[in-house]
Amino acid sequence: MTTRLLLAALLAVLLLSAGGAPALGQGDSDKARLELYGFAMLDMGYQAKQNDPQWFDVLRPTKLPAFANEYGKDGRWFSSVRQSRLGVKTYVPTDLGELFTVFEFEMFGVGVDAGQTTIRLRHAYGELGQFGAGQYWSPFMDIDVFPNSVEYWGPNGMVFFRNVQVRWMPIKGDTRLTIALERPGASGDAGVYSEIAAVSDIRGRFPLPDVSAEYRWGRDWGYVEAAGILRYIKWDDLGMEAYDLAGDAIGWGINLSTGINVGESGRIHGQFVYGAGIQNYMNDATVDVGIKRVTTPPTDTTAAIDIAEALPMYGLVLFYDHSWSKEWSSTIGYSRLDMDNSDGQAPSAFKTGQYALFNLLHYPAPGVMIGGELQWGQRANNSDGWTSDDFRVQFSFKYNFSRTFGG
Repeated sequence: MTTRLLLAALLAVLLLSAGGAPALGQGDSDKARLELYGFAMLDMGYQAKQNDPQWFDVLRPTKLPAFANEYGKDGRWFSSVRQSRLGVKTYVPTDLGELFTVFEFEMFGVGVDAGQTTIRLRHAYGELGQFGAGQYWSPFMDIDVFPNSVEYWGPNGMVFFRNVQVRWMPIKGDTRLTIALERPGASGDAGVYSEIAAVSDIRGRFPLPDVSAEYRWGRDWGYVEAAGILRYIKWDDLGMEAYDLAGDAIGWGINLSTGINVGESGRIHGQFVYGAGIQNYMNDATVDVGIKRVTTPPTDTTAAIDIAEALPMYGLVLFYDHSWSKEWSSTIGYSRLDMDNSDGQAPSAFKTGQYALFNLLHYPAPGVMIGGELQWGQRANNSDGWTSDDFRVQFSFKYNFSRTFGG
């Protein structure tokens, strides 16, 4: 009941604000508009193998078993409505240009809500002229790389991150330039030294925001895009042990992507990303920082020991979308992510993930999609020789809705 009341109040406020914002230009109040949109979606299917049950309805190579029967026996049926989404966009003319806002959420729980059907914020963002602020797509990612598939999580080697940020967009349109300061964040793997790290009371710290930028060159045939990111990661040793295990690392990445039209019925999506210490910006990776093996501690017990490093990695995405007609489409493609593990990480640590799919989707009426998809994923461990595969067949039913008020 509380959730329904909150949503009703939010929609009421947005409707009122779209129709009477005080910053409207003279004679422009009737041009303000509000768009209410979203979809209800059911996913169900059969998984021939196994994965972490908190991620039962998606294919993530990092969540495949790291050893035999880690998550029980093979073979599971899954059903979910967690992709379902609701969003509100407003467009309000002002003396400084059009004010754009978006508030959007879905029902896919992550973090402490992993495995749950619960409200999850996607976007809370506003933009006026050349400046924007809030939670939105990171400029380091290219959302247009995402293929026309029904599996929720998507290509594992893709840069995919909605982040809290402030951005400057001096060039907008099909060709664009964006620069942003983003909320920093990273994760670490203490590997075979996890107990030592716990005793040493090591804590991560981010003194500076992440800096990201993108430039897209748009043409009639499609586009090419180059993006980059730079970040500073520190870890402090708060303990009283003899050795100082504090340190820092620079994270960086370069992301090259493209969308190429193939006639009037097809499109190629491609991306290659390379960097180190940027794993939390990836769609399906593990840790940004890994422990280093220390074979000979210094004789000076007050000396600092370099115990960790930003992990290098690369990701690849290559997909093709094809429309057979107005009522039928297919997508086929492949993605992978490879990490260069540190020498102190455990043999069972994640190293390589692969992802592929093929689908056939049907659109029997406007706003309605019904389709089936074959999916494959694979996990390879760091150094123990273990690999695990996953095979899935998924059927999805999607019902879109959209209504615009004002304008």
